[in-house]
Amino acid sequence: MTDTAPRRTDLWAVSPADVTTPEALELLREYYYDVANRYYRLHLGREGTLEELESGLADSPSDHLAAPDGLFLIGRHDGTAHSCAGLRRLDATTVELTRVYVRPGLRGTGGGARLLAAVDEAARSLGAERIVLDTRLDLVEARALYLRHGYQEIPAYSNGPYAQVWYGKDLTAPARQAS
Repeated sequence: MTDTAPRRTDLWAVSPADVTTPEALELLREYYYDVANRYYRLHLGREGTLEELESGLADSPSDHLAAPDGLFLIGRHDGTAHSCAGLRRLDATTVELTRVYVRPGLRGTGGGARLLAAVDEAARSLGAERIVLDTRLDLVEARALYLRHGYQEIPAYSNGPYAQVWYGKDLTAPARQAS
C-alpha cells in the first residue's frame, strides 16, 4: 500500500478563523461539494449539477459557526488552508461538531487528527463538556476518524435529512490515546 502524502502532523496548524472570510467560504464550498457529490453518486449515480450544488450550499449557511455560540477552525498545512471544522453550542455543556473537511489530496497526512485535537480545545474554551455530531453512513472515512479519536456512537439527538448515525465524545473523561 502506498501513501499519497507523507504523514507529517508537524506541518499542520489549526486556529480559529472568521467563517465569513473568502478562505473559509472556499473551504466550506469544497466541503459541501464533496459531501453532496458523494450523496448524488451513491443515490442518483451522477454528480450534482452546478445549480443543484450552489442551491444546496445556499440553503446550508454556516453563520452559526461564529461567536458567541459558535466557532470555526481552519487547518493549515505548511501555511496554506486545507481543512476546516465548526462548532456550535447546543446547550451550556454540549457543542455540535460540523463541517469537518480535509482536502482530498492531504487526507492521511495527520490533518484530521490535528483538526480534532483543536476541536477538543476549542470546545472546552466554549465551556463544553461534550461534543456531539451526526453524519451519514456512507462517509466511512470520517466515521473511522471520529472513532479513532474517542467518539462513540450515541442515540439520535437530531433528525436532519442526512443524519444516519450519531457520535459523542465526553471531554471530561481522561484522554485516550488515538491509534
